Amino acid sequence: MRVKYLERIKKGIILFDGAMGTMLYEEGVPLNSCFEEVSISNSALVGSIHRRYIEAGAQVIETNSFGANPIKLRTYQIENKTEEINRAAVRIARKEAGDDIYVAGSVGPIGQRLAPLGPISIKEAEEAFKIQISALVSEEIDLIVFETFRDVTELLLAVKVAKSIAPQIPVQAQFTLGPLNVEEYKREAPSIAKQLEAEPNIDVLGVNCAVGPDHMLEILMAIKPFVKKPISVMPNAGLPREIDNRNVYLASPSYFGNYALKFLEAGASAIGGCCGTSPAHIKEAGRMILALGAVSEVKVTAVTEKDVQEKEELLLQERSSLGKAIADGNWITTVELVPPMGTDLSKIIARSAELKSKGIQYVNLPDGPRASSRISVGITALEIEKKAGIETIPHICCRDKNLIGIQSELLGFQAVGLRNIFIITGDPPKVGNYPDVTGVFDVDAIGLITLAKRLNKGIDFGGKELPGQTSFVIGAGANPATTGLEREIERCFLKAAAGADYFITQPVFDYEHLLNFIDKIKETKIPVIAGIWPLASYRNALFLNNEVPGVTIPDYIMKRMEKTKTKEEGVREGILIAREILAAVKPAVKGIQISPPFGVIQSAIDVIREDFE
Repeated sequence: MRVKYLERIKKGIILFDGAMGTMLYEEGVPLNSCFEEVSISNSALVGSIHRRYIEAGAQVIETNSFGANPIKLRTYQIENKTEEINRAAVRIARKEAGDDIYVAGSVGPIGQRLAPLGPISIKEAEEAFKIQISALVSEEIDLIVFETFRDVTELLLAVKVAKSIAPQIPVQAQFTLGPLNVEEYKREAPSIAKQLEAEPNIDVLGVNCAVGPDHMLEILMAIKPFVKKPISVMPNAGLPREIDNRNVYLASPSYFGNYALKFLEAGASAIGGCCGTSPAHIKEAGRMILALGAVSEVKVTAVTEKDVQEKEELLLQERSSLGKAIADGNWITTVELVPPMGTDLSKIIARSAELKSKGIQYVNLPDGPRASSRISVGITALEIEKKAGIETIPHICCRDKNLIGIQSELLGFQAVGLRNIFIITGDPPKVGNYPDVTGVFDVDAIGLITLAKRLNKGIDFGGKELPGQTSFVIGAGANPATTGLEREIERCFLKAAAGADYFITQPVFDYEHLLNFIDKIKETKIPVIAGIWPLASYRNALFLNNEVPGVTIPDYIMKRMEKTKTKEEGVREGILIAREILAAVKPAVKGIQISPPFGVIQSAIDVIREDFE
């Protein structure tokens, strides 16, 4: 059973449907006809499109009523059917939505300019909105979405009318901007967003239509610093191109899905599609964002059982050599090795032993990176520590296990002597080899850090007292190169407050981004270990820059790698770049994590070798 829309949108990302008009056109409805009228002439077709979006994962569907105001309908000489069309549009959507899906009443501009710039008086526009909105709210809608408004005055007028008719129904007000260049977005988008933010009758504000995902991301990043309300983004599937006298949108569902993840990272609360988007686009967006955006906000509250006492946490320097290094402020060097896909641990153990012999202090072990299925990270860590004699930092990922399984794993770590953990939310399953697998995400990294800290004090996830306690050194991730920098900084402060003992960053190629990021999170008082990835080739650089979430490589580095002609030249240039980055950031960080490409540990060793030339 659905909770109220405004309660739901505050709990995590929510997925809207895509274009209704595009789908009606694909089904043979002529472009010069009234798409909204199809709600009464072919309700089954409209219903089937709603159903396809719901099957694709949409959690909110919009009524087929965007242009169903009497001024627009006058063009088709059916303005007398305004109420009938709007009421029918809601009934069709509500029938398909059932009890779990939200129905948004869609309202667009009246279609002509308001006086004094146009022929429509304020009073006439107000009456047109009143007729349409009254018809929508007379049926069972969960919210009103005003969309594709370029005139802010008209949008605010429509909002005013809606709240006068149904003050209890949430209003989501979306404007349209562009196509423009980046500097124009930075100048114009905040001005509009500030006006909508200041309007108390607007509950959610956003932007839709006109541009594709890339430009929409620029608009989102431009307005986010000025907005505290939830933000919705609904781009077109790129800019249309005319092919055989048809407007064709060329952005693929996969491309759209990748940008949905960027929208989530940049702080969007609602994501959907506009012109050119289909159920396939919405399905890809859902696969990328829903698991990550719906992670639980686990709150540790007072327990109900009597006499439950927190134990005193073991001093950081007494938990592990990593804990002592952090407490003493010593330089930390760790190398990331990925657990194997099969069952043979001999190679990773041998590599770990060689790293130790070269002065590397720790081995960092990802947990199913890029949503891949690999041998247990805990078993790998235990075998490395036993047979290679080097301390490990195994990751704990929120994606693959529920809280019961994660707690069992953590208690197992403690029992066998593993003391360092690195907590991450995890990539969505869509990016891996099993895209249809369900991600669990009972909790995100912040929540799990909180719960791991409680285990260190002898309290389990359910608030019950443990016979003993854990003694973990708790690490957390940080991404200085993310598109949503403000959100990432906020999350770092939350991770620090939850109990993180250190940060390890995503691989950094633009060291100025890292230095700026460290300055912004310095008040957390948490040491930062810089992630460094020695590139292996130009092709490797292209892959990281385009396909690995959170990795951005500056153009000047891409050009340096592009100039390399042989494999050896590529490896050497990658190592030189990594050494330059290390030299630049070393004064600001407490250590480095080196991620050797393809597990070739010599690259990691060469990054720190004093005699490398």
